[in-house]
Amino acid sequence: MDFNELWNAVFNFQDYGELLPLVRNSLIAGAVLGLVGGMVGVFVMMRDLAFAVHGIAELSFAGAAFALLIGANVVFGSLAGSVVAALIIGILGTRARDRNSIIGVVMPFGLGLGILFLSLYQGRSANKFGLLTGQIVSVDTVQLNLLTGCSAVVILALLAMWRPLTFASADPELAEARGLPAARLGIAFMFLLGLAVALSIQVVGALLVLALVITPAAAALRVASSPRLVVLLSVLFAMASVVGGILLALGGRIPISPYVTTISFLIYLACRFIGWRRDRRGAGRGIRRRGLPDVRVTSA
Repeated sequence: MDFNELWNAVFNFQDYGELLPLVRNSLIAGAVLGLVGGMVGVFVMMRDLAFAVHGIAELSFAGAAFALLIGANVVFGSLAGSVVAALIIGILGTRARDRNSIIGVVMPFGLGLGILFLSLYQGRSANKFGLLTGQIVSVDTVQLNLLTGCSAVVILALLAMWRPLTFASADPELAEARGLPAARLGIAFMFLLGLAVALSIQVVGALLVLALVITPAAAALRVASSPRLVVLLSVLFAMASVVGGILLALGGRIPISPYVTTISFLIYLACRFIGWRRDRRGAGRGIRRRGLPDVRVTSA
């Protein structure tokens, strides 16, 4: 494959205007999933659950693969696998060390089950590949209704427990001392995280779900300190990654996940650079304010 063939495989917008109306459901679903991923990702970062997201995704993949094997709804299978994994991690992994050990056990088990079920499946290979890389470009009305309904449950539940969950995430010991049920809040959040991961897998697949749930929140934390601004930026970054990935994937012949993950990664790099420049300027102002010389080391 030469460069022109490679470029046409990744970016080809000859019939873009005719194809765009066909992905209306996908764009709506992408915006909704960006909202969910951005909101949930902030608490994932606060509670240091990035590794847990990957563990949940593996069992979600196993549930989806089993549903594909028996001819059931793949979304329901993915949701079931995610919720089971999230509750196992939430109930048994109350301490960070226990949680990481449980995730390390769940991840290979879920991945092994998923590979087993896909090996037994005799249907279209595109269906197998879609579980790993996402296939949101083909979202129909039934899938969109299911996706928006589950997303609404996650969003409403997060809003209802936002203040106590934020307190318990920032300082769980103090929250327990103040009478907040931090342990039950943690389990409830893990349940919501399982739903969010299962929904996100519809976009980027089981292998790259971190790009939708983790990366936008990590980018927002690099450039903002206000909790409200962090949530807003995280949601905007997630939406931009998903919707932008769908629009770019429409003009290419490769799966959607490389587009979504690349946009998300570029946003993170930009935010990290902005944060680095801001911290450097702040350090320079602090030196001048204290009346200390701003010493710069130059090479000979």
